[in-house]
Amino acid sequence: MTSTEISYGKAHVVFYRLGGRGIAPLAASVDIDVFGKRFLTAYTEGDNRKVVATDTMKNFVYAMAAEYAGSTLLGLCAFLGRRFIETYPVMEALRVSAREVPLDAVAGERGPSEVLFRSTRADRAIAQVAVDGIDGKSEITAARSGWEGMVLVKTTGSSFATFARDDYTTLPDLADRPLTIRMDVYWRYTDLADGVAEGPGFLGPRAVRDEIERIFHEFNSRSIQHLVHEIGARLFAAHPQLGEIEFVAQNHTPDHVRDGAGGMRVFAEPKATFGKIGLVLRR
Repeated sequence: MTSTEISYGKAHVVFYRLGGRGIAPLAASVDIDVFGKRFLTAYTEGDNRKVVATDTMKNFVYAMAAEYAGSTLLGLCAFLGRRFIETYPVMEALRVSAREVPLDAVAGERGPSEVLFRSTRADRAIAQVAVDGIDGKSEITAARSGWEGMVLVKTTGSSFATFARDDYTTLPDLADRPLTIRMDVYWRYTDLADGVAEGPGFLGPRAVRDEIERIFHEFNSRSIQHLVHEIGARLFAAHPQLGEIEFVAQNHTPDHVRDGAGGMRVFAEPKATFGKIGLVLRR
């Protein structure tokens, strides 16, 4: 006897919503994942009568982008999820994920431009919402916000020493080192209304990113593990509406290769291998 779990959907549906009075520009890359046994016969028998084509999903995202009047990724995901269930009740459950395509207004003589934007940062906000459907009625069951691709660099205020040693250890104690990390951060709210940007506790992802950068700068860490825990603890202390914070970090600290006069130090690009650090904090 076999057990079958299926999913299908559309990935990397990129749109740019521009114009509209009082509506901020919004650009995102959207993924749709659909779940449910109602599509099983398409797999087992090649019966496509209930299948909503992934090309249809793409066009539906474009149409809903024109109808969504909000400005947050979480709100967009919730809006899309509800509309998908209402329009296609054959879908039993789905997950909507969105990654920001950053658009920053370029300042001119009269302040921020309404027509000229630039996309310069490689890091970006992300959002993900899970929706269940019963007879065309939708229920949001989970939501997650985050910021991916952060690259943070500091020249001092970090160390890594007194770690376990054996015959295979070659790394010296590093009392004060430059630190470069790549980091993804995700957070969930205790109240799902906040989690889909419909409650008073919603936090703008950029504000969270800026707070993380400030803590990174201020905190003199003894390891990357020490650093991410401190960031999580401070975020929890400042924002009681957060119920979970997850960190996925990589150590990309450059290699010290030479010293020069007057305390000058030269560093080389780090090796392709890198350390990975993960942490999930829950209240």
